[in-house]
Amino acid sequence: MDAFAASVGKGAILHKPRFREAFRTGLIFGCIEAITPLIGWGIGLAAGQYVAEWDHWVAFTLLFILGCRMIIEGSKQPEDDAPKLRRHSFWILVTTAFATSLDAMAVGVGLALLQVDIIHTAMAIGLATMIMATLGMMLGRFIGPMLGKRAEIIGGIILIGIGINILLEHLGWAA
Repeated sequence: MDAFAASVGKGAILHKPRFREAFRTGLIFGCIEAITPLIGWGIGLAAGQYVAEWDHWVAFTLLFILGCRMIIEGSKQPEDDAPKLRRHSFWILVTTAFATSLDAMAVGVGLALLQVDIIHTAMAIGLATMIMATLGMMLGRFIGPMLGKRAEIIGGIILIGIGINILLEHLGWAA
């Protein structure tokens, strides 16, 4: 759901993203979401408690920085001759996907302790995330024109909110 919310925001700030861009975003989010539990599983075999102690802080920091960047960009006065953004850079998508999937790494740590079939589990997680992120981008396509520049600000607030939620859940402060 974190990837879905982030991809809605990403789709809302683009100028009429096409399905190809939505699928690209979904593929990046899905691949990273499938890889992180594998990494967590491997780490869980070696040092599970250390990952669980820090993953929420890393996710919060990355999402907070990305969210602030989006809010600042959304608050700037648009230049009349500036071309509208048609696609996100690969690295922005990777960073956002990684930040929203750090909790999946922690899940991978737990799965290592349960001796779960990690390959099939990671594939299912990745496929579900790919579908949700692609749908989120396409939903953002319709929300973006209604909100205009506010879509980027709202997207930034959503990313910061996701980061705060991850942090609060791991600190035991969320219901």
